[in-house]
Amino acid sequence: MDVSVSWLRALAPSIEGSAEHLASLLSSRAVPVDRTEALGAELEDVVVARVLEVGKHPGADRLSLCSVDAGSGEPLDVVCGAPNVVAGAYYPFIPAGGTLPGGFKIERRKIRGQVSNGMLCSEKELGLGRDAAGIMRLGDDHTPGESFAGAMGLPDARLELDLTPNRIDLACHRGVARELAPGGEEDVVLPSFGGPAWDPAWVSGAADA
Repeated sequence: MDVSVSWLRALAPSIEGSAEHLASLLSSRAVPVDRTEALGAELEDVVVARVLEVGKHPGADRLSLCSVDAGSGEPLDVVCGAPNVVAGAYYPFIPAGGTLPGGFKIERRKIRGQVSNGMLCSEKELGLGRDAAGIMRLGDDHTPGESFAGAMGLPDARLELDLTPNRIDLACHRGVARELAPGGEEDVVLPSFGGPAWDPAWVSGAADA
């Protein structure tokens, strides 16, 4: 089971220490933690961008030519090879001159005769998942040019728990937060989801026939 350290701290602000420290605590108290993984540590050059227009690349059937608003004030031409890019949607974008995780630097260059001023990114290119077939589409509640990492709540760390049958209570973030918080359940604060409060009426005795 994968657990987000930032989610744990959002549920229980009293949780302190590095991901490695929390993994050690869980392993000694409850269940083994197979590994920890840093997320979003090299995404400072990536921003949120809105695709304004999508057209066919004049020199390649499988490429598209996009007009992208990355918050710079002027639309940027970007060549994209993903089949799922659509006008009006938001995607992670790295402009020319930026560097992706792993040290891969993006340059302004011609692709089949058209200049591309950056790259719309997939989960795999960002080091956030395995999907490389399409661009990572974001929600519509973003602003072009804002930090992608900030919009996604990054950087973060992930704990990979090896759940055991006797600790099924740790199969959710609330259970793990309760286990790690110094004050236990009293330190856990669930966010409000709105709507009416749950107020069940308990009835004892046999039901009427």
